Amino acid sequence: MIIKKYVGKTESEATEEAKRELGQNIVVMNVRPAKKSGFFSFFQAQKIEVTVALEEESEKPVRTYSPDKNARPVGRNSALSDSGQRDTIIASSNGSALKPAADVKDDNSAIEEKLDNLSNLLEKSFLKTEKEEPKTYEKAAAEPEEPVTKAAPSPDISEETLSFIKLLYNTLIENEVDEIYVNQLTDEVEKISKPGLPFDYALANVYQKMVLKFGKSEPIDINAEGPRAEIFIGPTGVGKTTTIAKLATELRINQKKKVALLTVDTYRIAAAEQLRTYASILEIPFRVIYSVEEMRQAAEDFKDYDFIMVDTAGHSLHNEELKQGVESFIRTLEDVMECENYLVLSATTKYRDLIEIADAYSEMVAYKLIFTKMDETGAKGNLYNIRIHTGAPIAYITNGQNVPDDIAVFDAQRIVKNLLGGKS
Repeated sequence: MIIKKYVGKTESEATEEAKRELGQNIVVMNVRPAKKSGFFSFFQAQKIEVTVALEEESEKPVRTYSPDKNARPVGRNSALSDSGQRDTIIASSNGSALKPAADVKDDNSAIEEKLDNLSNLLEKSFLKTEKEEPKTYEKAAAEPEEPVTKAAPSPDISEETLSFIKLLYNTLIENEVDEIYVNQLTDEVEKISKPGLPFDYALANVYQKMVLKFGKSEPIDINAEGPRAEIFIGPTGVGKTTTIAKLATELRINQKKKVALLTVDTYRIAAAEQLRTYASILEIPFRVIYSVEEMRQAAEDFKDYDFIMVDTAGHSLHNEELKQGVESFIRTLEDVMECENYLVLSATTKYRDLIEIADAYSEMVAYKLIFTKMDETGAKGNLYNIRIHTGAPIAYITNGQNVPDDIAVFDAQRIVKNLLGGKS
């Protein structure tokens, strides 16, 4: 297998250069900004580095870990240029399992610490004059054209608490939390508010309620007895294939599990070839499935495996034929083994579209949620919105294309902290 890096002004330019040298059958493995070098690097325009792979039929699969059980995994950048080094997909250097995005203590007395002194941030905000006149808590109550109306706050609420409610409302709206859910939270603040009660008590209450609404993450249970099918569904372009590669790497390299990769996406050749390349690097079986009979045979062939990871075709919500095809593959696996479905959604998708997608797949199967492209948006409110709307637990988030690094078990505490205006 040939794996090389190309640099260009854009991703397309670098990819075209790779195709000119290696041919049209290359698979794009990674895309990232190229590192600048030299004394005048500050003045250089940002370029894009694209890592591509081309599998040679005569070449043996690349071994990505030491056969010695006591040996450390190969370093992540042991990889290759024209001189013979090779970029490979491997586990983190300490071989540890996938960790949550941030470890946060559960002690309620440490709320301010968890929020990175968010109370100080809020207190300073109270002193600012509202020169810009953003949409406020009071205005939302007064505008009849708004879909959600709200009664005026109780006159017993202190000025400090009222200021906190205004700021809470504006902060959550700015982070694109649905107004219905924002009003529910501000209602809770009003209910618990008493004269003389410090606003940080209300802040802690909102924080805890939002964390509870998110609930616990439900990632893949690595200790479950196999075989188990992990099936990934969702629209096109959200990163299902890359997400599968990240999780397969975690299970195969770090957890030492027996993993097989299947794809029923026969419409996008590039996606199948990308998975084939990952499977070759990880030294695990890969198979393209064209019919229910082939899926049934694959389930039989891999019955001694721990996990069978299945990529499905993204499709229009109005394409009933494709929808029924995906559903038939899922039902076939459900007849012979335990299955978990993961609806993969992009955090950058519009809220209205997310609801339509989530509802359409809810008619097909029960699922857990994975949100991708978290690094491409500053507003995380849709995670809260869709979690409440669907009732489905969030398993993972991804924040880049690097395999296997840019994925983490969903951490409700970190997201809530972000939604309330704290640090990411």
